[in-house]
Amino acid sequence: MSPRAAGPGPGGGALHADARAVLGAWSAPTDAEELLRKEFLEHLHTHPDGMYRECVPGHLTATTAVLSHDGARVLLTLHGKAGMWLPMGGHCEPGDLTLAEVALREATEESGIPGLRLLPGPLALDRHRVWCHPPFSHHLDVEYGAVAPAEAEAVISQESLDLRWFPVDGIPEPSDDATRRLARRARQALFSS
Repeated sequence: MSPRAAGPGPGGGALHADARAVLGAWSAPTDAEELLRKEFLEHLHTHPDGMYRECVPGHLTATTAVLSHDGARVLLTLHGKAGMWLPMGGHCEPGDLTLAEVALREATEESGIPGLRLLPGPLALDRHRVWCHPPFSHHLDVEYGAVAPAEAEAVISQESLDLRWFPVDGIPEPSDDATRRLARRARQALFSS
């Protein structure tokens, strides 16, 4: 498959292949995530453009829970469209070569923190409804964790209404179970790395 057939941009083929390899090798920690893993792989098999926003039924995205250096806190954005406290994340872009690269790029852009260290992952999968293509489509979200340097200062981006550190076990409403699960798994990954 040529890079052009696999999606926009020069890295389309590499990114598609990386996503298939990452998802193919990942051991899902729950039965529900194993079903999602299979669904995501089928999506990639069926949709050569499945890594990009242009894929109407849905597309892979990458999300990252950014932890403080000691793992005690997680940085969340008050998402402008969703109106919820969520981790950093977003769409793949032309030139991205790996899902991990997408996760780190999005986390850095949305947190304003240079020098984030990505934890081994993915840590979780999530599928949720979005409005990229009205009336709706889906994000097939591959989720990671990252650690901020000590004394890191977050800088709010234009995509966010607010940006704050919260205790990993004290994420406020409005948020969701996927955010809480990812923060806990990121902390576990930090302490086991």
